Amino acid sequence: MSANHPSTRDQLIEYCLRKLGQPVIEVNVAQEQLEDRIDDALAYFQEFNSDATLRTFLKHLVTSTDVTNKYIPVDSSIHIVKKLFPVITSGNSMNFFDVKYQMMLNDVADMGSFIGDLMYYDQMQQHLSLIDQKLNGIPQVNFSRMQNRLHIHGEWSDGDIEVGDYLVMEVFQIIDPDTHTNVYNDRFLKEYATALIKKQWGSNLIKFEGMVMPGGVMLNGRQIYDDAVAEISELEEKVRLEHEMPADFFMG
Repeated sequence: MSANHPSTRDQLIEYCLRKLGQPVIEVNVAQEQLEDRIDDALAYFQEFNSDATLRTFLKHLVTSTDVTNKYIPVDSSIHIVKKLFPVITSGNSMNFFDVKYQMMLNDVADMGSFIGDLMYYDQMQQHLSLIDQKLNGIPQVNFSRMQNRLHIHGEWSDGDIEVGDYLVMEVFQIIDPDTHTNVYNDRFLKEYATALIKKQWGSNLIKFEGMVMPGGVMLNGRQIYDDAVAEISELEEKVRLEHEMPADFFMG
């Protein structure tokens, strides 16, 4: 990519420094500080910008260790677990005498004649779904992101969840910027990272406030710092208004 379209972490840092005036102006920020500010920018981007996550479905095969621990380990890239689909045990399958099987069989037969239509079929499916939700419900879970654990409310010892069961989760997974390098070229991320580095630059210069450099140049770190704080506040407000998904969107 071109210099204005960073695709790596180092290119993003170089882009931010150029935007702040380097090499015409020396940006007095250490490399370690630059790395920290990029980490901060990525963390905020992944936390509040919907473009940083991907809605997907993950499956997990329950092991004896899971039953002993009474929780399911989840990858650290998982940002939110929205829903756990009903647990399907290894011995639970639809048979000829199952109510859903019989009604589905009748519905398919009716749709082949003038008796039934798609509207009737859709209403019947909604009715069955309502009955299933009232009688069986949806598994209740508690996801601990800091522990990377998914706790399922149920009696593990009673066989509600058994070894060999498959669990399917609807999740929001953080997009890895090192794999999908377009993340580094995100407009908000570039502007936010630049503002954070600018704030660090101003903070570094504040300690030299009032000092006159050779040639009569006076450093004004306070102004740089204040400008950066205002830019950061504006960017954070904008991204949370325009790109953050509402809280109730994640409620299963």
